[in-house]
Amino acid sequence: MNTERAVLDVSDLPTVVYGPRDLMWWGTVGFMVIEGFSLAICAFTYLYLRKNFIEWPPYRTPLPSLTIPTINMGVMLASIPLAQWTKRRAEYLDLKGLRIGLVLSSIVGLLIMGLRFFEFAALNTQWNSNAYGSVIWFILGFHATLVLTDTYDTIGLTFILFHPNREPKHYVGAADNAEYFIFTVLLWVPLYVLVFLGPRVL
Repeated sequence: MNTERAVLDVSDLPTVVYGPRDLMWWGTVGFMVIEGFSLAICAFTYLYLRKNFIEWPPYRTPLPSLTIPTINMGVMLASIPLAQWTKRRAEYLDLKGLRIGLVLSSIVGLLIMGLRFFEFAALNTQWNSNAYGSVIWFILGFHATLVLTDTYDTIGLTFILFHPNREPKHYVGAADNAEYFIFTVLLWVPLYVLVFLGPRVL
C-alpha cells in the first residue's frame, strides 16, 4: 500500500504581506465601500431634500459658520502626507519611524475629533429643527464615527507597537490604518462642500 504524501515547502513564503495579498486589506476595502455608499446615500438625501424647499436653508435658519470647519478640513488635508509616510514606515518594517508616525497620527486624530465637536455648533441649527438640520447633523455625525474609529485604532496600534510582544501582523495593520485615514479625509472633502458651502450656493 502506497503511503507517500505530497509535501509542499512553504518556508520561503513571506510572513508579512501588504495590499491585495493581505486578507485584512480586503476587509478594510470592504469597510470603505460600505461606508462610502452609506455617506453617498446621505449626500443624495441632502440633495433630494433641497429640491423640496424654496429656501435653503429653510426660512429663518442661519447659514453654517465656516471658520472651524475650514480649519479642520485644512488639518485633515495637511495630515495626508503624515499618513502616507507612516504607511511607508510600516511597509519598510521601520519600527522607530512607525512609532513616531503613529504617535503623531494619534495626536492629529484627537485634534480632528476635538474640532469636529465644535463643527456641530458651527452648523448653527439643531438636529430636530427641520429636515435640513437633521440631514446635516447626520452627515457630520456619521463621518465623525469614521474618524473616531480610525483614531481609536491608531491609538491602539501605537500602544501595541510599543509593546515588546508586538507581531509582524501589526505592521500590516498600521499600513491599512493609514490607508483608511486617507480614505476618511478624501471622503469628507465633497461632504464639507455640501454641508458648509452648499447652503450658500445651492
